[in-house]
Amino acid sequence: MNTPKYERVAAAIRDQIRSGQLKPGDQLPTTQGLIDEYGVSYGSVRTALLILKAEGLIEGRQGEGVFVRERTGQ
Repeated sequence: MNTPKYERVAAAIRDQIRSGQLKPGDQLPTTQGLIDEYGVSYGSVRTALLILKAEGLIEGRQGEGVFVRERTGQ
């Protein structure tokens, strides 16, 4: 069974965060940048970001973008 595109995007970003490639406070690319990077639709990127936000890995800042959250309790 094929993994949904949004899961592949979420897993790739999650792996970058866990490996330290993306550090707390780092800004993620724009939605369009992620669409271009992963070759997926807007909906797939938005769903991936919602998953990562629910997991507490990223946060959106109004007018600024999406950033890797500081790790708390780990």
